[in-house]
Amino acid sequence: MNANSHPSGMEIDAPDQRLVEFEDAKLQHKLGFWSLLATGLGSVIGSGWLFAAMYAAKAAGPASLVSWVVGGILMLMVAMVYAELGMVRPESGGLVRYPLYTNGRLAATVIGLSTWLAFVANPPTEAAGVVQYAAAWIPGVYDLHAGALTPAGVALAVVLMAGFVLLNYYGVELFARSNNLVTAIKVLVPVATAALLLASGFDHRGGAGGAANFTAHGGFAPLGYPAALGAVATAGLIFSYTGFRNIVELSGEAVNPRRDVPRAMLATMLVTIALYLALQTAFLVALPQGLLGSGWHGVNLDSPFADLAGLLGMSWLYWMLLADSMISPSGSAIVYTSANARNLYGVAKNGLLPAALMHVDPRWGIPRRALLVNFAVGVALLVPLPSWHRMVSTLSVVIVYTFSIGAVALPVFRAEGVGSPEQRLRGMQLLAPLAFIVSSLVVYWAGWRVLHPTLWVMVAAVLWYLSAQWHAARRAARRGDEHPGFDFIDWRGGAWLLVYMAFTYVMSWTSTRGGAGWFGESWGTLAVVLVSPLFYVWGVRAGVRYMRERRQGGVIVQG
Repeated sequence: MNANSHPSGMEIDAPDQRLVEFEDAKLQHKLGFWSLLATGLGSVIGSGWLFAAMYAAKAAGPASLVSWVVGGILMLMVAMVYAELGMVRPESGGLVRYPLYTNGRLAATVIGLSTWLAFVANPPTEAAGVVQYAAAWIPGVYDLHAGALTPAGVALAVVLMAGFVLLNYYGVELFARSNNLVTAIKVLVPVATAALLLASGFDHRGGAGGAANFTAHGGFAPLGYPAALGAVATAGLIFSYTGFRNIVELSGEAVNPRRDVPRAMLATMLVTIALYLALQTAFLVALPQGLLGSGWHGVNLDSPFADLAGLLGMSWLYWMLLADSMISPSGSAIVYTSANARNLYGVAKNGLLPAALMHVDPRWGIPRRALLVNFAVGVALLVPLPSWHRMVSTLSVVIVYTFSIGAVALPVFRAEGVGSPEQRLRGMQLLAPLAFIVSSLVVYWAGWRVLHPTLWVMVAAVLWYLSAQWHAARRAARRGDEHPGFDFIDWRGGAWLLVYMAFTYVMSWTSTRGGAGWFGESWGTLAVVLVSPLFYVWGVRAGVRYMRERRQGGVIVQG
């Protein structure tokens, strides 16, 4: 029995394991620590730093600093979970493969398809960010009143996306070399921006509001601390941190993944948490008080940091930021285009999409077909969601859902002996369940208005799984298999995930955040904190049972 079969005896509709290994062998192992670090930083420092500080200030005022701390802690915990997974099981497309190993194909379908859809939106998101900033010198590409790209802006964004694909078409080594240089520039520009705007705020140069902005206009938390928590999910903060996952997606092409993946993950998160806090503080103190006449929620700048530089008389910083508005998001999109090709490659290896999508070009070591399919899907997403904030607020919540499964996969791998003791990070017995709880809180804090559009993604994934099972059962019946019915081992392994998601949707629907308002914010938060650990325990136990049943059937996942 191969790794794509189940002990029940019924083959799932997945590629033969020999074909998976054949395609994996074509990938080139050329990424060292600095290339992995540049991949993480290059992903994180994209359009997020250009826009999220303003959207966080609009949502929470000065308490947006709390939002960045909470979001950073959450993402650091999740990053460390995936750092260990990348150590014990380095694999390109690993984020969508781990659920298959630990909880079966039902969980892998829901997580895999939602992960792919959430992250395939990054290149169009970054392209939209580039065009929004470019509106300063290219008229007619962005409608400030509508908050969206014009048809001409959408066309320009599509051209940019095509360029991202071309830069990934000729091998991982070319991608790594160009990304290292671009990332160095991308780090220097926001660091310089934060330093200069902080200085202007504290000496009130050009009319900057300075430290008084922390107490005026409603105080430190003018919209309340619940607004600061909600901003974690809806103001682009989670989106701004999530680039670390691309290190895992490319771990199968690292020279020494067991050494370099966790080091690159930790360094990426620590650098970016410090950078985002500095940028948010700089935005808060540099903003002229004349722009706060309607409160923090009334702040509306087309190109936030560039506009601030212009208002404060820093012409050279203004033009540097406009130039970087092309570099930072584009560099991030180049990395995401590379990583998302591996993501779709992993989905195809799971048997959720045609096996043709897992083809790797033998010369360049790139899944080129996956690159092209992701481009087409990205264009389809850009048309109905033609602005940075619209795409981020909707898809960030789907991203958080995908993180919960990693917290479950880690203790399952440990319980089943995947990986050696020296490959285990300290403190994960506590960190993994905490990452699961906080992920659940971020979903709840997002609010029903943002969460309910994601419901169709989850429903579509479940229907996809049911359709695949039905077709597999029909083929098994035609072959005369003794038990051609549905795979109940899969159902037992993944049922907890469906019930968990139903719980989060119900909690959001009954909340005061755009829902029915059945109970207050504090009670809702407390309920999520108390109940989500039960789903964590259920998921881990279901995963251990699933892997043991697979082991009994001759299927073993090696570290």
